[in-house]
Amino acid sequence: MLTIGELASYAGVTVRAVRHYHAKGLLPEPARDRSGYRRYDAGAVVELIKIRTLAEAGVPLARVRELLRADEEEFAAAVADIDRRLRAEIRERQRHRERIARLAAGDNLVLPREVVEFLDRLRALGVDERIVQAERDGWIPLAAHSPERVPEWMARKREQIADPQLIDFYLTLSQALDRTDDDPRLVELADKVAAYITRMADEQGEDYVDDTDMEPPFVKLMDTLAFDTVPPARRLIELLKQRGWTGWTKLERVQPEPRSAADAQDEQDTRSRHGSRRGRESGGRRSAGLDASEQGPSQPR
Repeated sequence: MLTIGELASYAGVTVRAVRHYHAKGLLPEPARDRSGYRRYDAGAVVELIKIRTLAEAGVPLARVRELLRADEEEFAAAVADIDRRLRAEIRERQRHRERIARLAAGDNLVLPREVVEFLDRLRALGVDERIVQAERDGWIPLAAHSPERVPEWMARKREQIADPQLIDFYLTLSQALDRTDDDPRLVELADKVAAYITRMADEQGEDYVDDTDMEPPFVKLMDTLAFDTVPPARRLIELLKQRGWTGWTKLERVQPEPRSAADAQDEQDTRSRHGSRRGRESGGRRSAGLDASEQGPSQPR
């Protein structure tokens, strides 16, 4: 007969584990000797090894008792079921590992690969990081909302970003980020963007310009994300609405808003100030060159 320590040693478990299996009802309590100590026979060793083997295989203790009592056919079916569950858990853990591995890659954690490549392309073109962030923040909920459409949308984005005119729009907006709403470049950009969108809609159809098919609350959410990150975008949308287009996330053709005489005059004044400033800067550079040439060579002291 064996003591509890000897049983644990032969079965490859700890004494604490033996007591735990007793408490769970997996290992029957043995008879005790005259001193009150447990005494185990060889059958207990075999039973404990079975329990340990099942537990180490990942079988929940709640099912170990069931398997110990099952006949050969029931045991095989139960083991097959447990194996399927374990394989599913392994796949899920592998997905967790892949997500964790992508943590260091930043955008890769929450965005499809093609979107990340598009964002990297914007950075390579010199687009301000705040605009890239606005694009990224917009794509995160969009990809989660309609993941099946991301490849289609990104194929269109890649086609559009190859157009130097669109790149120029991004770069102009980048330059306007730290300027006021009355910056003339926003007015000029609105003119150019409206003309560009209109041309695309006329040539490719309005579905080409926008077919995101999103609910208004979701569109509003994404617009807010963009406006918070790129404040000039709000003013740009106001200017576009006067030119027949509205929306940031979802572009729609609208009846151009009539501009009041005051608004038209403000835009004209803005353009005039911008033109005068450029003229002064250009004239200043020419004067500086003329002054330098008139001075002649410096005289030795």
